[in-house]
Amino acid sequence: MTIRTAWPAETIWEQVYPLLPDFTVEVLPEIDSSNSELMRRARAGQREPTLLVAERQTAGRGRMGRVWQSAPGDSLTFSLSLPLAPTDWSGLSLAVGLSLAESLHSDVGLKWPNDLWFQDRKLGGILVEAASMGGLSQVVVGVGLNIRPRAAEGLNTPPAALNELLPELTAADGLASVALPLIKTLLTFEKSGFAPLKGRYAARDVLQGRRVHTSDGLQGLALGVGPGGALRLQTESGVQDIHSAEISVRPFT
Repeated sequence: MTIRTAWPAETIWEQVYPLLPDFTVEVLPEIDSSNSELMRRARAGQREPTLLVAERQTAGRGRMGRVWQSAPGDSLTFSLSLPLAPTDWSGLSLAVGLSLAESLHSDVGLKWPNDLWFQDRKLGGILVEAASMGGLSQVVVGVGLNIRPRAAEGLNTPPAALNELLPELTAADGLASVALPLIKTLLTFEKSGFAPLKGRYAARDVLQGRRVHTSDGLQGLALGVGPGGALRLQTESGVQDIHSAEISVRPFT
């Protein structure tokens, strides 16, 4: 007998309604990808703010085309679609990560540009996509969080689980904790961008002060992030701002 999760959909809707009166919450037992579904809707002209939770994803997507595996109860996977028109999109994934980390636990760190870490292991990831229709922008923010421990086979970074920090936490609890703060963060970002969040991000930055290398072949000392969310990297040729790359941690030699 399968016991369905009691998701806090109505509670979240009641919290968000004063901010977004046309907001909806949907929970699907299975879908290919919550991000793919909301992007399909956005491209079809649907602009209502929507939180879509997927109990299981058969083709979940991470950054750089990676597959995100999810199973009911073991992980929390959801996507949020909002009409958003910030002056500057730079640093949006960092703002999302910061909101999630602050909502979950004081020991959750942030690995630029879009991963949540605990003890140098990956707790979760973020995928931000956007669609434009007739000059109007719709952003879709996808989130995948490990609730319970998972196998490390085939993963570039060893996985961590939120149950290591919060043993009684369920996927439904996690959603209840992060949904409203995330929406508030996105609405604030639309007005103010990433710069006001830079100090809070720095407090959780797991790369700052460590030697790293990028997927573009650069290596150096991570100096934190700039006001636009770029990773500042001290290389042999000087300080460079990295706007888009995969980052791996290298120990000092």
